[in-house]
Amino acid sequence: MSASRRSGTTDELGPEEPEPGGAELLAALLDGMDAALCAFDADGVVTHWNREAERILGWTAAEAVGRHGFTGWAVRPADAGDVEERLLSAMDAPGRQVHEFALVTKDGGRVLVRMQSASVRGGDGKSSGVYCAFSEVHAQIDLERSIALSEALFETASWGVVLVDADLRPAVVNEHAARAFGVGRSAVLGRPLADLLGQGVEELESALTHVLAEGTPPAPAEMWVTVRAAAGGDDDGEARRCWRSGFLRLASPLAEEPVPLGVGWLFLDVTEAKQAEQEASQLRFRSQQLHRAARATAECEDPTEAATVQLDFALAGFADHALVDVLAGENPVRLVRTAATPAGPPGPCRPVATAGIPVRYPEGHPAPQSVERVGSVRASAGVGASEDRVREWAAARQWPEDSVHALCVVLRSRGRTLGVVTFLRGAGRGMFDRSDAAYAESVASRVAVSLDLAQILSP
Repeated sequence: MSASRRSGTTDELGPEEPEPGGAELLAALLDGMDAALCAFDADGVVTHWNREAERILGWTAAEAVGRHGFTGWAVRPADAGDVEERLLSAMDAPGRQVHEFALVTKDGGRVLVRMQSASVRGGDGKSSGVYCAFSEVHAQIDLERSIALSEALFETASWGVVLVDADLRPAVVNEHAARAFGVGRSAVLGRPLADLLGQGVEELESALTHVLAEGTPPAPAEMWVTVRAAAGGDDDGEARRCWRSGFLRLASPLAEEPVPLGVGWLFLDVTEAKQAEQEASQLRFRSQQLHRAARATAECEDPTEAATVQLDFALAGFADHALVDVLAGENPVRLVRTAATPAGPPGPCRPVATAGIPVRYPEGHPAPQSVERVGSVRASAGVGASEDRVREWAAARQWPEDSVHALCVVLRSRGRTLGVVTFLRGAGRGMFDRSDAAYAESVASRVAVSLDLAQILSP
């Protein structure tokens, strides 16, 4: 695969003859290279030619070594002088030179190659030849594109890019991903994902494990997570983010069998879009419920039944329990229970027989407060409260023991306060927000009209 040294010469590494096995090692190294390699001596004679050069051009080492330059076999006659001059000029130039030109294959075809050439210096520092490494231009361009893409993804991409190793720890992150985690790029590296994310980390780790074992999934996935740095270490709702995530299994191209190096995780924050979509869907559903309730209550002969039917439609997807208290006195406020859903599992709202006895609400209870303020009052046992704490909190307020969040809305009709309706949620639902209060007030206005009519019709 390589020409022997000129007779009578030595170098600084030792005598003229190489050590036993040295020639075989050199041949193995040259043949194992991914790039095509050839070399010329000071007279321009080919001295080395490896297997990759043979693969690209078709000429074997036996056919190439010993030829003078590329003239007459590997370049067209019209290009021979220019190609030889550019190659041999590397002997007198510092560093490497890069050229692109067309070479001729053994079967007569042409291949555009990109060649790097540099001078080979002897022990005396004088140039003794030129070595050239070349590859097909399209392969080189593909490599450069891949490198450029990687650098762009990890520097300037407008979405998060994280390279996760086989231990599910970030190995490389881009600037966008670091901002999403709320910490610096170097602070993310090597840390367990559970240190960076709270809620949703189990789902993410499960997805990464699946990709390592099974390969790249066919479509992106949307995951809700909480970022610990942004949430101050708490898993509160303020820090919940929706990340649309894509995953790529990374395997080593050098291994005989695919060996997973990790997972490429790309994500885009779509929280605002998902929240807007959810809010629009929720608004459509609630509007449909109000419409259905209006049609159902129009068929009720008893106004009290119409009020309970209205609440049954309102509870769907909104709350677990509803309590209706009618005002029996204003100073102090006294409320009498007239309708309620079951205290146990959720069920329909039904009238309650209490013989007009007021409910013993303690001072500061949200229901009397709603009447006094002529508005809505929200209350909660707190996020993450223990079951015992929740039961105590609910029992003290005369509510079902599984109640965690409450919303009390005043009932008004014809400029008068008729009472209050209380909506209750269990631990499986979130706290009532402003949009919930607006919907509850719409329901309460319809319930109040029915109760007002019931009072007018009562003997």
